[in-house]
Amino acid sequence: MGVGALIPLMTGFAVDALEDDDRRTLAWAAIGVIAAGVLRAGLSVARRLISGRVSLGVEHDLRSKLYRHLQDLEIGFFHDQQTGQLMSRATVDLSVVRFFLGYGLTFMLQSLLTIVISAAIMLVIQPDLALLILATAPLIVWSAAAYGKRARPAVQQAQQRIAELSAAVEENISGIRVIKAFARERLRRDVFAESAKRVFDQQIYSTRLTAFYSPMLGFIPSIGLAVVLLYGGNQVIDGDLTLGQFTAFYFYVQMLIGPLRTFGSTLGSAQRATAAGMRIFELLDREPRIEGGPNARALPDGGGAVEFRSVSFSYPGVARPTLDDVSFEVPAGKTVAIVGGTGSGKTTLVSLVPRLYDVDGGAIAVDGVDVRDLDPYELRRSVAFVAEDSFLFSATLADNIAYARDDVTDEQIATAARRAQIADFIETLPDGYATVIGERGITLSGGQRQRVAIARALIADPRILILDDATSSVDASTESSIKAALREVMLGRTTFVIAHRLSTISLADFIVVLEDGRVSDVGTHDELLGRCKTYSDLATKGMPESVFLTRKDPTAELAGL
Repeated sequence: MGVGALIPLMTGFAVDALEDDDRRTLAWAAIGVIAAGVLRAGLSVARRLISGRVSLGVEHDLRSKLYRHLQDLEIGFFHDQQTGQLMSRATVDLSVVRFFLGYGLTFMLQSLLTIVISAAIMLVIQPDLALLILATAPLIVWSAAAYGKRARPAVQQAQQRIAELSAAVEENISGIRVIKAFARERLRRDVFAESAKRVFDQQIYSTRLTAFYSPMLGFIPSIGLAVVLLYGGNQVIDGDLTLGQFTAFYFYVQMLIGPLRTFGSTLGSAQRATAAGMRIFELLDREPRIEGGPNARALPDGGGAVEFRSVSFSYPGVARPTLDDVSFEVPAGKTVAIVGGTGSGKTTLVSLVPRLYDVDGGAIAVDGVDVRDLDPYELRRSVAFVAEDSFLFSATLADNIAYARDDVTDEQIATAARRAQIADFIETLPDGYATVIGERGITLSGGQRQRVAIARALIADPRILILDDATSSVDASTESSIKAALREVMLGRTTFVIAHRLSTISLADFIVVLEDGRVSDVGTHDELLGRCKTYSDLATKGMPESVFLTRKDPTAELAGL
């Protein structure tokens, strides 16, 4: 546009050449207009390519950085975050920023350059007339500032409403089974409609602001055009201004109207980009609260001995501590069963071992080293977690089983599947291990998902194995087969077992009973049955089996398989 500002000047020369019958000047003016047009077109192509590459590069870098940052944040951060909100920031907000950097900011700079160059040329041609025209600039600046002051919070609120709508959509899709099972489609439609209505109302408010201020920003330059026609026209009549200069002024004012209008409209894009950027950097500025630190060390050699030393832990916003003064030790290679009523802190306790959360008080040591002094990445690579609700990725079965390691052969995958009692099912599928399962493993039953998760844990070959009700979704016969596989993988490996079935607890060397976040008792099944009322009640009333299968020596059991 800086080159384009020369075109009105050339046009003015041409008009004066017409009055003077100067064909040579007329020809050079026409050549100048063509040259300026060609140069402007070439620069426009370059501008679009450069600005597009820069904006897309910024979007790519921001998206990658945001994803890495979310991966670094501790699990506790996600407790009070909606998935849809985070997705909206990583997609919609980033696209808004990219669009402004690629187009809005470029247009603003282009408009500003055009205004400056045009103003400079007009001041050279006729200072008095130029100053009269440019006197409207403060009014434009004031209007733009007033618009920005009101638009920024409105646009930021609109971005938040869009994020809430995204969260509602994500929740409805994730919970579609529950929605249909309870015939609540109409209710969820109403909830979505209400959320969409809030987005509509907020965007209508933002549109009203734009509708009021944009025409004002477009009207003010028209005052300058009127000044040119009246004051400049009189100067032409009086002979103080040539017709060519008048024509150039007219075109410069026309040229200013476009950029000023563009400047006003792109202010809306700037406000949206600012609001989106604030939401993105709000995440990026959130520091991870579980890190290894500069002096973090690797896990020392050992068998995976775990010691809880007066451990206490509370979730944010919960008055009562989830764990309070918990102390016990699990020797390397031994298996401990953690039992207790609902809400007693069993899952929280085992989640502290791989440092998914940090203790509030006390310490947890693995092979004699406080987990807070270890590199979290290295620590977690030595711990395998099989949860009650096993999460599977929308990938092949082979990819899900091999997820814990990079250097896994097809033979190792098949072996792990056989040991987890899932190989027979996989081999009946048309694509076998190459079968792509649905999101979260939705195409598999609960028991099949758990067995795939167990196979994944076997592949990890961990020093510490955590089974959080890992056989809750399988039938008794399948559980018996999986238990045989678990006994094999548990040999020489420190294992935590959380279970409600006495037959699963039979895998343990000893049992820790939790009650209201505290250790109620520690011992074997026979010891606890006689002296611990909490365990006795769980064993006789709260667990499915009526007969406890006493734990046999694993080596002897394997010999009989």
